[in-house]
Amino acid sequence: MNADKAQQPYPTFFNRKLMDESLYSYSLCSALPLMLFFGLNMLLARVPDKKIFSTFLLSRRLMGVALLVLSANYSVHFFCAPRLKDVDATIMMNLCTYYLCYWLFSSAMMTLLNNRYLSRLRFMLHLAVWLIYTAFAAAVVIWAPNGEARHYGIVMLAVWLIIYGAFLSFHLLRAYAHAVKKFRDTHSDDIGIYIRWMSIFTIWAIVFGVSCGALTFLPDKYVFIWVLSAIPFYVYLYCCYQNYALSYETVENAIQEENELEESEQIQASASGEPKADGMPAYHSDITKRIKEWIDCEGYCKQGITLKELSELLFTNRTYLSEYINTTYHVSFRDWITDLRIDYAKRRMKEFPQQKILEIAEASGFMSLSHFTKTFSEKEGCSPARWRNSIGD
Repeated sequence: MNADKAQQPYPTFFNRKLMDESLYSYSLCSALPLMLFFGLNMLLARVPDKKIFSTFLLSRRLMGVALLVLSANYSVHFFCAPRLKDVDATIMMNLCTYYLCYWLFSSAMMTLLNNRYLSRLRFMLHLAVWLIYTAFAAAVVIWAPNGEARHYGIVMLAVWLIIYGAFLSFHLLRAYAHAVKKFRDTHSDDIGIYIRWMSIFTIWAIVFGVSCGALTFLPDKYVFIWVLSAIPFYVYLYCCYQNYALSYETVENAIQEENELEESEQIQASASGEPKADGMPAYHSDITKRIKEWIDCEGYCKQGITLKELSELLFTNRTYLSEYINTTYHVSFRDWITDLRIDYAKRRMKEFPQQKILEIAEASGFMSLSHFTKTFSEKEGCSPARWRNSIGD
């Protein structure tokens, strides 16, 4: 027994002898090829040859680099089995890897929401902080070879990682919420549905990131759970990027249009001294009449109508029109248009009880039958077909 203790150079958090090395190796062997495939595909796969896809390509490459960094971590585990030699040092290696990947994941997502996010200054700042984090981890390994000092160092690194991840997640979710709000205030169609996966991914990343931080501290016989838990997370991420490529152009055009209009209106407001939304310019005095005429003409049935287009039709300012709708109807632009379309669809179902629901959805300005059914059900508490049947009884 004393001889066994002498062979163990330092105490670790867990008993290494409990590890099932074959299960550990099989889990790594399952995860590593997938990680390499996803990383290389996201880094090297082509996108449509359009300038607008440059931001999408940058985001996907950042995500590909993150996956390859994780693949490198898994490779070290698979070929060198450091956990069998020094559990604590391996945990710190994992934490340093997660720290870098947190930033890469966050930057990739933020770039999709704001193409000006990844500046040289921000890149250098986060890189410098990661180097400091890694240097601290290395110092703990070198100068605290055993005992409580090393354990306290690991706990500090884990807490630092959690705080950093929470900081990045907060900013990402705030940017997502801001983008969705802008879409609701400026587009009749639900553009936000195309980027909903980002909020799901971020929330999942928070849960997964915290769980990974905890799983890396698992007793060795359960460490395969930490490896296998990554597979569904990254499969979801890869599929989301593949699907988002189909709707990316729509979202990016909407984001760019908003940015350009905001800049233009700020310049015009500062040049003319016209109040942006607080006051009511004299030439807007007949806005109520113009909106009523537009509603009577059923202009809201046009698919894809935007706040910009409507403001041009009404010969008014886009910012003022948005404020007018919000204060008069107490809803966003999209919800206002949606309510008008739902009312129109209900009138058509009453007047033409034999008309197909699909035709009514298209005539009302909805993007698709599924979108119409979902929206109608949320507003009325039942499907369009059931609602029509109820009024016919």
